[in-house]
Amino acid sequence: MVRAIVGANWGDEGKGKITDMLADNADMVIRFQGGANAGHTIINEYGKFALHLLPSGICHPDVVNIIGPGVALDINALLSELKVIEERGVPAPQLLISSRAQLLMECHIALDTLEEERLKDRKFGSTKSGIAPFYSDKAAKIGIMVCQLFDKDLLYSRLKANFVKKNVLMEHLYNEKPFDADEYTEKYYALGQKIKPMVADTTPIINEAHRSGKDILLEGQLGALRDPDHGIFPYTTSSSPIAGYASVGAGIAPHAISQIIAVTKAYSSSVGTGVFPTQLMGDEAEELRRRGGDAGEYGAKTGRPRDVGWFDAVATRYGCMVQGATECALTNLDVMSYLDEIPVCIAYDIDGEIRHDFPVTPELKKAKPIYHTLSGWREDVRGITRFENLPAKCRDYVAFIEQNIQVPIHILSNGPKREECIFRKNPF
Repeated sequence: MVRAIVGANWGDEGKGKITDMLADNADMVIRFQGGANAGHTIINEYGKFALHLLPSGICHPDVVNIIGPGVALDINALLSELKVIEERGVPAPQLLISSRAQLLMECHIALDTLEEERLKDRKFGSTKSGIAPFYSDKAAKIGIMVCQLFDKDLLYSRLKANFVKKNVLMEHLYNEKPFDADEYTEKYYALGQKIKPMVADTTPIINEAHRSGKDILLEGQLGALRDPDHGIFPYTTSSSPIAGYASVGAGIAPHAISQIIAVTKAYSSSVGTGVFPTQLMGDEAEELRRRGGDAGEYGAKTGRPRDVGWFDAVATRYGCMVQGATECALTNLDVMSYLDEIPVCIAYDIDGEIRHDFPVTPELKKAKPIYHTLSGWREDVRGITRFENLPAKCRDYVAFIEQNIQVPIHILSNGPKREECIFRKNPF
């Protein structure tokens, strides 16, 4: 079976925990897009980890973890993550890096940072991880592939060509020192030698695993509303976090994907700039942020406080639709236990018109959420393993969300640990 685990919202939905948990029975976990610009937090017997590039199956020694060709590979970030898991006692992982993946380099990070500073109040909320410049290079066909790291002359010629336009920007727009192709050649050739044992043409390996009936998880970063085509453009990422892209970014046929699990929280959260209709402010927001998850609602990559708000059924129904979700995983259900009443956004008021469909960004900026309020359950639900043992009002809340997003909720996460989950349907 091949299944994609993707976000239904703005990212930060808890996909890492769901992937880590399902990896218990998987043979292979593949990251198919994005880079070190966001993180997946997982908690297991080895401790708590914020993974940025490593697939979320990395703590399972029997799982083959793959960084696919659609990923923006920051070698420095990858090596740092590998060092952390080694120091924390995680068994040596099985990790393969696609030879077709492309390099996110220090020049991309520099350009991303300088551009965000130049934009000032017009910035897009970049994590300054180099993602937009990286994907610009990839689209312009001037990027550096992993397989080009091992021939120093080829690497130099690619870098020399890559830096022509960049250095015009560095010198004349940002008034900074130009990038040096000789310096980068030596640095990235040396980094290439460090990862060489892990590099492989992963596409035939993945497809052979599928033909052999292996259980494969495709892991996406961020969520549907950060997609550059279907999301809240321009406040989006630069690669597609949509399950439809998983076949491209991993290297497997679209019809191979039989299950798409869209992950969403029991409330809404978002880190970074953008439009967020149900956002809470002040003490109400801080209380929800403080209670959210194991360490509160703060970005795994940036540490920035996430915006938080009530569950947005309009946005989530749209996110599930564009993801092609066959089912949902609802995370952080336990966080809502402190509330007497819980509003859920069921529609938007845009210039006096009631809208049930998720609109384009200029209209979304004018959207006023219309809420339906449900009774809270005021009981701790952590440790409960069967749906029928949840408080009745908690079950009502789940049923109301399920009805409004029009996708069955098969997995409920009621705590940050791997085992704190309720399965309404056996996922294995």
